[in-house]
Amino acid sequence: MKKLTIIGGGPAGYAAALYASNFDLEVTLIESDTLGGTCLNRGCIPAKYWLHVAELNHEIETSSDFGININEKTIDWAKTAEKRFEIINNLVSGIGMLLNSKKVNVLEGWGTIKDKNNVLIKKADGEEIVLESDFILLATGSKPRSIPNIEIDNEYVITSDSALNWEQPPNKVCVIGAGAIGCEFASLLNDLGSEVTVVELAKEILPGLDKRTSGELRKQLSKRGVNFKLGTSVDSVNDKSVYFSDGDNENFECVLVAVGRAPLTENIGLEEVGIKINNGFVEANLQTLQTAVENIYALGDIVDGTPQLAHVAFAEAISSVTHIATGDNSPINYDAIPYVVYTRPELAEVGVNSDKAKDLGIKINQSQHSFAGIGRAMIQNQNEGLVKVYSEENGPIVGASVCGPAAGEMIHELMYMIGWEALPEEASEFIHAHPTLSEAIGESLMSLSGRGLH
Repeated sequence: MKKLTIIGGGPAGYAAALYASNFDLEVTLIESDTLGGTCLNRGCIPAKYWLHVAELNHEIETSSDFGININEKTIDWAKTAEKRFEIINNLVSGIGMLLNSKKVNVLEGWGTIKDKNNVLIKKADGEEIVLESDFILLATGSKPRSIPNIEIDNEYVITSDSALNWEQPPNKVCVIGAGAIGCEFASLLNDLGSEVTVVELAKEILPGLDKRTSGELRKQLSKRGVNFKLGTSVDSVNDKSVYFSDGDNENFECVLVAVGRAPLTENIGLEEVGIKINNGFVEANLQTLQTAVENIYALGDIVDGTPQLAHVAFAEAISSVTHIATGDNSPINYDAIPYVVYTRPELAEVGVNSDKAKDLGIKINQSQHSFAGIGRAMIQNQNEGLVKVYSEENGPIVGASVCGPAAGEMIHELMYMIGWEALPEEASEFIHAHPTLSEAIGESLMSLSGRGLH
């Protein structure tokens, strides 16, 4: 029986361990912290929990719009935190039980590659173990990035890791960075009553995503009271004051640094065995996820050139284990990966947008449809936003972007169209139920095929 050692127990690592149970492999999983990694313990799950709490708070505060009058609303912050930990603990223990049921050997400690067939595990009590392996999977994950001239003290200047541990939201916050993390925190803090300023060096929020839908999200967040300082950087942070590159300065109760995530690839023995690295990211063959050392694979947030998303990590786990167990390539279609920003409203994108198409030299057609006249959106009082769909000239659908209610759910219909290279006229023939939010997709497809309805 071939031996597989996995370093890292986040989405990439634990998914690889679980999937490997489908094959004749002896699997050991090494984790230095807690099973589930950043996503489950400090990222996706707790962040989306707080976003849900914030949305509930907003719905209660606006319930009078629907004739439902609530005399008094209070928030028990200790209770909200207790519920968050209950959800996380259930998920973590569930992963542990699944790994145990699949006979995965889970070891606590720091894993380092000793050579291409051996992994050194340093336990917290000082004990060291060397594991011999036929294959090694690197899934060490990522950490919040910092800014050179700003010290993270985890009190006044914090990252997303410590922000999720607030006993209650601060009254006034400066968020540095308007990527997905920064926008999500701006949205939830605003819904919980905080005064929020977001500073971003780029000219629009969510750099790299469709400018029209990103601009729509910014407009809606601005209408709610979020202040954006675009094309601006932070020069320094001193004495509870933030000094901006435009000459302004302002006092804040807290500064949240949300400028992306850096790969955790230090001190795990990569250079010693000849694994190639680019700015901390591991270079891998995206057909197989193999590194320059053919029996060592990399997946998840550390892979160079792939999105740092939990669902990408799951897919890379399946792809790499398939290659290890069968020798067959099972490459991921990175062109059809959905990207979701869980703000209110949500923004989701898949495939190419107009800027990416220009960079790739693809001539495209595009159409869009507003949620303004969509009955279900009007019922939910969420009829701002739009759907955009792109297709190659005389060719298949290649991209889409949605800003509106439930965009993160709606994007998957468009994901299939891109993955299966559907033509606009083919996709537009399918009927969407009425009244639903996804009618906006149907209308966009009809327009893209040259035969719009409304």
